[in-house]
Amino acid sequence: MLNFDLQNHRPLREIVYEELKRQILIGEIAPGTRMMEVELADVMGVSRTPVREAIRKLEKEGLVTIEPRKGAYASDISIKDMVDVLEVRQGLEAMSAALAAGRIDEQQKEQLQELLEKYSEAVEKEDIEEIIKYDEAFHAKIVAISGNKTLIQIFSTVQELALRFRYIYYDDFNRYESMPKEHRLIEKAIISGDGESARVAAEDHVSQLKNFVIREGENMFGQEA
Repeated sequence: MLNFDLQNHRPLREIVYEELKRQILIGEIAPGTRMMEVELADVMGVSRTPVREAIRKLEKEGLVTIEPRKGAYASDISIKDMVDVLEVRQGLEAMSAALAAGRIDEQQKEQLQELLEKYSEAVEKEDIEEIIKYDEAFHAKIVAISGNKTLIQIFSTVQELALRFRYIYYDDFNRYESMPKEHRLIEKAIISGDGESARVAAEDHVSQLKNFVIREGENMFGQEA
């Protein structure tokens, strides 16, 4: 049941929407799961109306699929969905890293290094939640350092779309154990002020991930890329 005491200043439909969205993004509601209004309303301790409104809004965002006479389901994830998002991320992160290399200050250098250390520690502990948290934070920090407001806004949307995928591809330790090395190459180039090396390192990082998704697609989804 939702905690309304802490959030009662906000419309109920927004709270329900954000909670359902969170559950879909992190995999608590798995792809293909039937989203029954009555059951969700009971679990969340609300009426069916805000749940129905939330489902309609999530459909517009592509997170829910509504089939006539069948109902609503958490949208499936395909290899193409993942590759499409990663192609966009590849360009955005390359641009962000190049800009960040020319704009980073001493305080931001320390913050970036700290995030990288926390990420590496999470990988060593194989703590998936912490790995995803600091992976997102590391990349978001680079975009923030770029100082480009438009880039920050666009990246926020793309990062949200990518969150569902992270919970899938991080199931394979062989992939995420190599990520600290890739992150370190990006960090080193940015801190040294080498924009071109930062761009190449960031682009290669996402390219490696995209190739992994394509290569392992059949194992993850039973699909061919």
